[in-house]
Parts: sequence; C-alpha cells; structure tokens
Amino acid sequence: MRSMTALVMMATAAVPAVAAAQVQVPTAMVVPDGTVLDVMATGRTTRTPDVATVRAGVVTQDATAATALSQNAQRMAAVIRALKAAGIADRDIATSNVGLSPQYRYADNQPPVITGYQASNTVSVTFRDVKKAGPVLDALVRSGANQVDGPAMSLADPDAALDEARSDAVARARARATLYARAAGLNVARIVSIEEAGENDGGRPQPPVMMRVSAMAQRDSSTVVMAGETDVTATVRVRFLLK
Repeated sequence: MRSMTALVMMATAAVPAVAAAQVQVPTAMVVPDGTVLDVMATGRTTRTPDVATVRAGVVTQDATAATALSQNAQRMAAVIRALKAAGIADRDIATSNVGLSPQYRYADNQPPVITGYQASNTVSVTFRDVKKAGPVLDALVRSGANQVDGPAMSLADPDAALDEARSDAVARARARATLYARAAGLNVARIVSIEEAGENDGGRPQPPVMMRVSAMAQRDSSTVVMAGETDVTATVRVRFLLK
C-alpha cells in the first residue's frame, strides 16, 4: 500500500511539470498554400487644427534671489489675471516650469562670480478657439509676460480623422499588393493579418505661421496666429496571400 501511495503521489506531482513543459513548446507556424506578401502603407487625411497651445511666462533678474522671486511672482500674478480676464478657463492654464538660477560673471584665470539671480515662471495655455490666441498673447505681453513660445497646433477630437487615415492605409496596402501580384502573375487571394504600426493624431504638424505686424506700419497692430492644416496619418502592416 505504501508503494502504491508513493507511486500515485509521484504521478500527481509530475503532472504540473509536464503541463508547464507543454506550454513552453512553440506552436509550429502554418505555411499557407500560396505566396505571402507583407506590405506597409501609410494613410492620411487633412484637418484644420482647432486647438492651440502656447507657453508664456515671466523672467526677472535681481541681485538677490528673494527679490528676483518676489518680482517674478507679482508679474506672473498679473499674467494669470489677464488670462482669466480673456476668458481662459482654469483647466486650460497649467504651470509648466518654475526656476531660479544664479547669474555668473566670467573672467580669465578667475573663478566665476555670482552677479545676481534669474527667476522664471512659465504656464502652458490651451486655446480652444485658435482665433483668440493672437489677441490673448498681446494681452499677456501688456500684463508683463516677456517670454512666449509656440503655438503648437492640434485637434481636439482626432478619432474620426484617425479612422479615415486607417481606412486609407488599408486601401493603399491593398492597391500595392494588387500591383505586386499582377507583376508576379498572381492574384490577391485574401488578407492574412493586419497590424497597426503607428499613427499621428495631428499634434505634430509643420510649425504654424505666427507673425507680428509692424507697429510702425499699423497703429492697432496685433499678433496673428494662423492654424493652417495638419496631416493625420496611420500606418499599417498588412500580410496578403497571393495565388
């Protein structure tokens, strides 16, 4: 009885090991009856950006760090008030950088000497109406902002445009596969697999046009921000079976 019990226990203990070994065995790849063709294609569609993001801030300098920070805080508070007065919601104003760094004077064969401190505070501002970006930037400068970067254009809802680009990518892949099949004296039998290989939701377009009208030429000059157009793209890798 003891021998039979030992044998049963050994058989039971061996089952998980066998199962684990079976899981680790790779499945053999099934080779289709025909010629396999892999095609990578990028589809695209064009949209006009409807969101602009700008970084605006204040840079101040003083002999002491405390004074530089204090002056910076006062001017930045005025910038925030100007943004809210222009109708920018709190959710569209986000602090992106706060910094304080010493300023040095360098001379030959001498150690650097601290001459003062520079304080900076930058906010990222999202404009959900691109046309309002220019006038608001002017208001920011009047309120004390002395550093402006951008704008970066994007789409508020890129999903529909991305779907168009995906459909275009598959159509381009099929057209290319048909071309190769005809050149080889074959026909496209079916699609074996489709894999997404990347996308651009319109948030990385070419730099938009931003210009300042000369105050000498026009008294009521203002900053003009032009949205232009952006490409929304999707790339797919499609495997075809040719016969």
